[in-house]
Formats: sequence, structure tokens, C-alpha cells
Amino acid sequence: MRILVTGGAGFIGSNVVDRFVEQGHELGVFDDLSTGFREFLNPQARFYEGDLADAVAVDRCIADFRPDLVDHHAAQIDVRKSVSDPVWDARVNVLGSIGLLQACTRHGVRKVVYASTGGALYGEGRHLPATEEHPVNPESPYGASKHTVEHYLYLWKLLHGLDYTVLRYPNVFGPRQNPHGEAGVNAIFIGLMLQGRRPRIFGDGNAVRDYLYASDVVDANVLALESGSGEMLNLGTGVGTSVNDIVRELKAILGFTEDAIHDARRPGEVQRIYLDASRAKRVLGWEPRVGFTEGLRRTVEWTKAHPLPTGR
Repeated sequence: MRILVTGGAGFIGSNVVDRFVEQGHELGVFDDLSTGFREFLNPQARFYEGDLADAVAVDRCIADFRPDLVDHHAAQIDVRKSVSDPVWDARVNVLGSIGLLQACTRHGVRKVVYASTGGALYGEGRHLPATEEHPVNPESPYGASKHTVEHYLYLWKLLHGLDYTVLRYPNVFGPRQNPHGEAGVNAIFIGLMLQGRRPRIFGDGNAVRDYLYASDVVDANVLALESGSGEMLNLGTGVGTSVNDIVRELKAILGFTEDAIHDARRPGEVQRIYLDASRAKRVLGWEPRVGFTEGLRRTVEWTKAHPLPTGR
């Protein structure tokens, strides 16, 4: 299959690209390198450098590569950035994705696999673990923008016959996650502790999320290539893990003895959410295979052996 991965130089996208290449698919990557890195680009993938918000660049890429399927990971993912600049968040995540869908229909793409969010889409968890029937009440523009694209995917299938599978991610962690960014508490804490610095917790540390190791997310993307037509599917472990839990686990793994620093809670951040992935098991045959502690150990070892690139 010929597959284009948007955001394929980023944390999750590059891991997805590597697996697709291993399986013998022909890969293209579309990325503006704003948060991704050239070092993460698979040498067997054809690279198109461009901005998702640039509809002309997107169309040029699709027209040239002619993918059978688009695996759509490119996005503005920073919750705090979405709160401070919701127009930019919508321009990238909503308008950029609409431009991508238009290019897909113009150039014969069969299906889109869309990386959505379960962690930010549902808002505060009312019934946990949250199923896909949980009320959708995002508490940040980021969550609202990602959910909006789900509706456009439904419309594009209805109006234009473009198939799709939506994968609603929890908090994903693992190799290649940026410890210097605003998203990815595990990577940030690992990076700080390896430098002998105390991690900073915003709030009391009791905020609970669902943390899923990257290779399990990649597995779901592989399964969605041929399954899950028209579905919106949670991925997750069904288990809530607090920020304080993460600190305790990492202190044990790293032998770190300092306590975390606490600061004020930040706006737009959900306090309690974890996801029921029963539907993904039924529809895709997917379930997580790497436990949280084991995933942290693997991430620590990878981080020690692979300093994050400094250039784009």
C-alpha cells in the first residue's frame, strides 16, 4: 500500500512510519519540522516539507505522491498554546485538516486514519473509564478542534465516499517524545531527572490520565489500515495514573531522591480521564501489550541512549 503519514517526523508519526516501512509499504511523509526532526525521518520514505495550514503545499504533496491511504498525525498539540491562541489552533487543526480532506478527494485517496484525542475530547470524566458514548465536553480549544475534524471525516465519507477510522489517543509516551516541549509529562520528567533536576508538577499531582506506550499506538494504526471503516475508537488501558504516580515510578527506576516542585494548576487541563478501549478490541482486535512501568523503563533506556536532536 502507498501511505502518506502527515506529521511523520514527529514522536508518534515517525514510529508509525517505521513500522509501515518494515511491513513493506511505500511511505511518504508530510511535515513542517516545527516539532518533528529530520533525524526521525525514515530514509526509505519520500519526504515532503510543508505546513498543514498551507492548502497548496498539501495538495501538491497528495497530487505527487498519490497515496492510497493518509495516516493523519500532523497537528497543533499543545493544550496551553490552544488556550492562548485558539485561532492558530483552529487554523492548523481544523482548516488544515479540511484542506487535507479536499486534496484526498481530488486525488483518489481511499481512506484516512485520523489521530484524534480521547484525553482532551471528553473533558472531565463523568463515567470512568470513558467509552465512546461519554459526553464530549472538551475543556480546551485543542480538544474542540480535534473533535471538529471527526465530524468532517463523517461528512466526507457521507458526501464523497472517503473512508476513515478515528483513533482517539490517550496520553501517549515512549521513544522520541520531546522532553523539552509542553506536552508529554513522562518525557519531560525523565529529561529533568536524568539531569539531576526536580520535576515540576502543576497542581497537587493527583490529576489522572491514561498513559499508553507508543508501540501499542502503532499497533492500532497498523490494524486500522484494513479495519474500522467509519469507526471512532478509543485507545487506552482503562487505568488512571496520576502525576504523583509517575514521579514515584521514575524515582524508583532512576534512583532519584529529590521531591517534585509544585506550582499552580494550568487552565484547560483535564483532571480525571481514562479510556475504555473495548470497542477497539472488538473492531480492530487491538489491546495494549506494554504495561506502564515497563513502558517507562523502555523510555528511560531509549532516552539515555539517544539524546534528542537539537536541529530540525
